[in-house]
Amino acid sequence: MTIQEAAQRSGLSAHTLRYYERIGLIHSVGRDHNGHRDYAQEDLRWLEFLTRLRTTGMSIADMCRYAELRRMGKHTAGERRELLKLHRERVRSKIAELTEDLKVLDYKINRYGDMA
Repeated sequence: MTIQEAAQRSGLSAHTLRYYERIGLIHSVGRDHNGHRDYAQEDLRWLEFLTRLRTTGMSIADMCRYAELRRMGKHTAGERRELLKLHRERVRSKIAELTEDLKVLDYKINRYGDMA
């Protein structure tokens, strides 16, 4: 599929896809007979995973490290797992913070409801 189709399906812009390729988050995407990028279904699955990492706050540097380890092969599985476990703990911590923030908001909303 073209870069525009991949962008539409992934929810990322074509600019972001080119950037991800340039910094090594995406391997060199295949090319069609005209030399245009030709994304495969596997590329979309990888983009979905990268999007989830980014949405949950993983840094671009950590994402690049993960991508580099992935390209190195199965013998890096343990290191990739540890990277994901560390990120999971950061996500859990952020969820706990947000839960406390939500409680404060709920309290304030209820207080204003009592005043009406």
